[in-house]
Amino acid sequence: MRALRNHVAGGFTLIEVLVALVLLAVGILGALGTQVAALRTRQESSLMSRGVHLASGLAERMRANGAQMRLGDAINPYLQLRYEAGEGAPPPAPSQCYGAGRCDSAQLARFDIADTVAALHAGFPGGRIAVCRDAVVWDDAGQALAWECAGAAGAPVVIKLGWHVRSAQRAGPGAAASPAPALAVMLATGAP
Repeated sequence: MRALRNHVAGGFTLIEVLVALVLLAVGILGALGTQVAALRTRQESSLMSRGVHLASGLAERMRANGAQMRLGDAINPYLQLRYEAGEGAPPPAPSQCYGAGRCDSAQLARFDIADTVAALHAGFPGGRIAVCRDAVVWDDAGQALAWECAGAAGAPVVIKLGWHVRSAQRAGPGAAASPAPALAVMLATGAP
């Protein structure tokens, strides 16, 4: 009888060890899942921070080039900027405008655009940018920023920047081929 009790007690110990191993494995998988989510969040935060920096840098360049910003919307080179990384590598800048007085305002605008597009192409997965006049940048129906621009003459100039993200919200069969706008920066200037 005593041998039977020792055998049964040993069996319970083995089951307890197996349960403990299963619980440990579940805990480790949970910790790995949390780590992956934290890495993804960090990457998306980094992209958002760099996106704000890129858009605000372009906005500052546009403000500094008042001669081009005073041109009509149809010929203002900044307001013609539409680029999507899926279209291929951007063309190189037509001229290097580093240093004082090396370029006129039109050359400087082309350089600013080429430099911004090159940074977008190199640093953002599936990057896309549009600069236009738009009074309403939020799409209530889609509950997101919209790429379309109203284009009204008195509307503020907006820089719309987007890229592909690998989050669970955007992934899936219904995910758009084109990146959703991640941010929109309004350029407030005294220029028309």
